[in-house]
Amino acid sequence: MRSSDEVDDDLEISPPKEVAAGVTAVRHAMEYALTHAGPRRTALTLLKLNQVDGIDCPGCAWPDPAHRPANEYCENGAKHVADEATTARVTREFFATHSVDDLAGRSDRWLNDQGRLTEPMVKRSGADHYEPIGWDEAFSLLAEELNALASPDEAMFYTSGRVSNEAAFLLQLFARAFGTNNLPDCSNMCHESSGSGLGESLGIGKGTVSLADLHVADLVVVVGQNPGTNHPRMLSALEQTKRNGGKVVAVNPLPEAGLLRFKNPQKPRGVVGRGTEIADQFLKIRPGGDLALFQMLNRLLLDAEDAAPGTVLDHDFIASDTTGFEEFSRHVRSVEWSDVLDATGLRREEIEELADRVLASRRVIVCWAMGITQHRHGVATIREMVNFLLLRGNLGREGAGVCPVRGHSNVQGDRTMGIWERMPQTFLDALGAEFSFTAPTRHGYDSVDGVRAMRDGRARIFMGVAGNFVRAMSDSDVTEQALRRCRLTVQVSTKLNRSHAVCGEVALVLPTLGRSDRDVQAGGDQFVTVEDSMSEVHASRGRLEPASPDLLSEVAIISRLARRTLGEGGAIPWEDFEGDYGLVRDRIARVVPGFEDFNRRVAEPGGFRLPSPINAGRYPTPSGKAVFARNELDWIVTPPGHLVLQTVRSHDQWNTIPYTSNDRYRGIHGSRRVVMVNPDDLAELGLADRDVVDLVSVAPDGSERRAEEFTVVAYPSARGSATSYYPETNVLVPLDSVAAVSNTPTFKGVIVRLEARAR
Repeated sequence: MRSSDEVDDDLEISPPKEVAAGVTAVRHAMEYALTHAGPRRTALTLLKLNQVDGIDCPGCAWPDPAHRPANEYCENGAKHVADEATTARVTREFFATHSVDDLAGRSDRWLNDQGRLTEPMVKRSGADHYEPIGWDEAFSLLAEELNALASPDEAMFYTSGRVSNEAAFLLQLFARAFGTNNLPDCSNMCHESSGSGLGESLGIGKGTVSLADLHVADLVVVVGQNPGTNHPRMLSALEQTKRNGGKVVAVNPLPEAGLLRFKNPQKPRGVVGRGTEIADQFLKIRPGGDLALFQMLNRLLLDAEDAAPGTVLDHDFIASDTTGFEEFSRHVRSVEWSDVLDATGLRREEIEELADRVLASRRVIVCWAMGITQHRHGVATIREMVNFLLLRGNLGREGAGVCPVRGHSNVQGDRTMGIWERMPQTFLDALGAEFSFTAPTRHGYDSVDGVRAMRDGRARIFMGVAGNFVRAMSDSDVTEQALRRCRLTVQVSTKLNRSHAVCGEVALVLPTLGRSDRDVQAGGDQFVTVEDSMSEVHASRGRLEPASPDLLSEVAIISRLARRTLGEGGAIPWEDFEGDYGLVRDRIARVVPGFEDFNRRVAEPGGFRLPSPINAGRYPTPSGKAVFARNELDWIVTPPGHLVLQTVRSHDQWNTIPYTSNDRYRGIHGSRRVVMVNPDDLAELGLADRDVVDLVSVAPDGSERRAEEFTVVAYPSARGSATSYYPETNVLVPLDSVAAVSNTPTFKGVIVRLEARAR
């Protein structure tokens, strides 16, 4: 159903763009920033964005180059910071005017556009409006509710990747001191499959490459990823790859503009020239066909070795650094072309061309994002990509390795800091020893299991620190019903979103500083730290005066809540932590491997990079070696008349929040309720461009879910696929439809049919 304020302009369609960025991107960024933040606040933020002594952009987790230009940000990063720096404010008068029911009927964009939250608010039992509440009373209310639970495991503490290392460390410390490992986070919905697959294959759930590696790679394979919208600064790195003679292959169901041609607005060729062609080859793969593609590539590499023994595989590396090769090779040799072509929708010549590119390259990197992770066989696909790299020794050396590209700016850092429901016992032991308590060992709830627990009455308090859990999760109706069953829901936020309108019996809104806000505590000006996609840790210092004098930092909120809940005294100096974040970093240095001498190292210009055991030739697996995995071939088979739906962001969107109703690079303007389908598929389904349909998903148990009134757009996408935007289509993803091992919702692999509505 449409929100009460969701009135789209007339839908306008133009051909998809074949070039990204350029002067047009600069103009759009500046228009948005000046409209929302004004000239002064725009200058204060953008001139310091991603600079050594400035603000880490919350927009994505792409790393910063060592030698960075004055404008080291992208169009979407500029928009995101301007959105946070907005001059609009949400006050107590706003909440008096708008009931919770009214807010629940509003669109994501409308809620976001109301501006920054300014003071703590409470919705009391039986009420339909939020009202002001003092900080002391808010902490007392929350502490009393937590301490009244029958078990600490009835509470959940959720975070998104906007949270800093310092706040994340303190949140997990508080949760475990309270007695639970219920620490779901946004990784559960996005890159959990990466952590699972890499952990099984290499022993560590992180990437191994640096920006310098990308620059010198012979071949970069970009799979299931749209850099032009989701992390546009990656295009500068790929441009450098091309300038140094490397090749780029894109594997994606949609022909994304950023992977076709990039016009770097900081280079003359990006302003007046044609820019840089990025993809030397573009494989328009069917959603979920990537496992089959890499299995066939691996078979072709084995075949090439058979034809010319000793010239293709790195036998010394395989013998010294890996295990499981024989079983893997026997299995992959059995892969049939007919299955691979059915699964991928590609032509045999396309796959063979890619194999030839691999054989011509000594240094290969594979990059991926949620087009890989959000499938039922996402973990197996990642293991197979590792197999692909292991065959030719493309790990632990310059210009080669694995590169999972994260979306949130500190989602990787949150996990490093202990935000995980299944942290290893070594971490729990170190945490307990440092703070003189015994950390709980029972595994907690991830996001999917957390919804089940709330639905079933096993979890009664939900606390979200940043993020928009309601709109990020799958099975929207079930998720909202689960949250409404809670006794208490708490949102620590900078701006309004739908999670504030989907309440428990009692609800708190606790407004916090944003990344761009100046943070002054008892110990003076504070800074926070983050870890990017390539394991680089650096500082972030806000510059703006806070949106309200009543805001607290996330560190302060967690510290004060902990004191009120756990009591004063004890071995954890919460008040000291609030006053001086350097004291938090001192404790991180003693608990988290790789952070030794944290304060000194992060004070160095640009911070420091965490060591990768893989690049040192060490594999923290049970065998001490990298593991060739045997993965059963799997792909999505649809019944007649059905398609595979993948949910994606529009270009003018950050995570769950759309900034406009446009998707400029895909040529869609004025509406988000569209579904993109190949014209040949439309003809087979008896549909036409601009028809209005309902999207109906079919769950494994036969149940159905429906998203109403979507306009069909004929689009040059992979055959057998459909594409639409999230969060509007999250309702179609069943809660139980998850990736094996990682439990990640299958946002990129939903079987749907398109039901035409009456004209």
